[in-house]
Amino acid sequence: MDKKKKYILVVDDDVFLAKIYKTKLSKEGFELSLAHDGEEALVQIKQKRPDLILLDLMMPKKDGFEVMEELAKDPECKKIPIIILSNLGQESDVERGLALGAKDYFVKANVSLNDIVKKITKHIK
Repeated sequence: MDKKKKYILVVDDDVFLAKIYKTKLSKEGFELSLAHDGEEALVQIKQKRPDLILLDLMMPKKDGFEVMEELAKDPECKKIPIIILSNLGQESDVERGLALGAKDYFVKANVSLNDIVKKITKHIK
């Protein structure tokens, strides 16, 4: 089994929430970085390819949909699993996120940290 820690990039402009994710996921044994807007996320993704991206949609500079569209253009980056964590819960937003390649889509208010950890573990075996 691979002993190297899996690297997750958490992309969320809510600094408090991002720190909560970072604390929980670090305790679960993951290596983490935070990005607080879409442009910062794209820079970090290209510098150090994460094993998985937790992505908010509503962010400054570039929103999550724009980040996903950019990643889809790069043959290496489009393989990175993305889990969307957003306050956008409209069916059209969910459909768009999944169509752009997200593996899962969660509305922040309706998901627990433990559920997020389970999904991450499922997608980065």
